[in-house]
Amino acid sequence: MNKQEIISQLKTIVKPYVKNQEAYDNLTESTDFITDLQINSANLVDVILDIEEVFDIVIDNQSMERMLDVKSTLEIIETKLSQK
Repeated sequence: MNKQEIISQLKTIVKPYVKNQEAYDNLTESTDFITDLQINSANLVDVILDIEEVFDIVIDNQSMERMLDVKSTLEIIETKLSQK
């Protein structure tokens, strides 16, 4: 799975939680989930659980704490997928 495919899946996962549609439409690696997309912290946990399910990976607490923007999230997903 390449980076574009992961970003596409990630956009599908976060879409129900996004409060800022314009930021979602212009999502890049530097997009911040809380600041830019206005996803609240409770919903961010739901996003992470959805990521685990969609990608069939387990995200530890240390990784979870780093998943605040698209770039960090991509790196964690790619690392976890490579360990499968």
